[in-house]
Amino acid sequence: MEESISPAQQHRENLASEMKAASRVTIIGMILDAVLGVIKVISGALFNSQALIVDGIHSFSDVASDLVVLGVMKVSRQEPDQDHPYGHQRIETFGTLVLGSILIAVGAALAWDNTLRLLQGGIDTVPGWPVLVAAAVSVGSKEWIYRYTRHVGQKIRSDLIIANAWHSRTDAFSSVVVLVSTAGAMLGMVWLDVLAAVVIAAIIIHIGWKFTWDSVKELVDTGLSREDTEMLKTIARDTDGVRDVHELRSRRMGHDILLDIHLVVRPEISVSEGHQIGMRVVAGMRDALDNIRSINFHIDAENDEDQPVTSERLPSREDIRSILAAQLGALPHHSRLRLHYLKNRVHLELFLEEPEADTPFNAANIKARLGDYPWFGSVRVWVAGP
Repeated sequence: MEESISPAQQHRENLASEMKAASRVTIIGMILDAVLGVIKVISGALFNSQALIVDGIHSFSDVASDLVVLGVMKVSRQEPDQDHPYGHQRIETFGTLVLGSILIAVGAALAWDNTLRLLQGGIDTVPGWPVLVAAAVSVGSKEWIYRYTRHVGQKIRSDLIIANAWHSRTDAFSSVVVLVSTAGAMLGMVWLDVLAAVVIAAIIIHIGWKFTWDSVKELVDTGLSREDTEMLKTIARDTDGVRDVHELRSRRMGHDILLDIHLVVRPEISVSEGHQIGMRVVAGMRDALDNIRSINFHIDAENDEDQPVTSERLPSREDIRSILAAQLGALPHHSRLRLHYLKNRVHLELFLEEPEADTPFNAANIKARLGDYPWFGSVRVWVAGP
């Protein structure tokens, strides 16, 4: 007999599997970055290529980012706990922010240094042909690790791993720039090598800024795009039983989406039917976006954006039963009282199991006794048949 796995256990297994995949691809990339960094810095120093040296420093920044990724992934893939009921994915977002900041700082320093060298002039050293070989090896290696890392990042739904993949691809882009500039310098345009170093630094800054800005937007709870928001509202409105959607709030936590939605339904339906309508909305939204992690829906009997907000000072069920008892006597033993709080009024429905002659609990009598109360809206009395 096959043993079933609980959702919590399945979630733990998924976290462990994702952590293992992320660690493996990051360690492979880190080793590759370290080897390429050594090759490029040594080759650039020996064969007069400032662009290749900057490219090598870029590779070493990849090693630093890989170490950040390893540390952050270990923490961010922990299970939710009492202090972090939604999980730890925001730590991954913070790690991406740190990674982007490192790239900006490294790129700015390299751009400044080489811009000064370009403006000062006097550049007369021509790169040697081994620079071309080192750059070509870097292009091929970094393009491969980019594709591998991006595939893993998409599989485990990790923005941090995907960001690290793009960091690897910037190294491939910069190596292409080295190839072109070296060829130009060998043909007589010696200044191209230093200009290429500035261009590579600018690429590093651009990618770092993108990571940083995207992380900041997530940390300040930026919602989904207008198109995705309208799509989700349309799904809710098209669900049977939903009259309107008057609020939909969204935010991201890592790759996951968290939603809060207010659904307007008919006021006379039961609580359980309202909940079932909400669950159908949840199912439709999850079919549309598979990375929705949590949907909190609020069932409204009226659109409180268009109508005055129902007062919190309206009487409770206990208060109303006491008022009825004082005005009309105790409710019949088998009666049921249903209350509707709408438009700052309380509307009553009274269900009597058996008809009684001369009962004070009829609609006209209740209305006469309660009509002077400011909270009273209407009353209906239902009597079960024989």
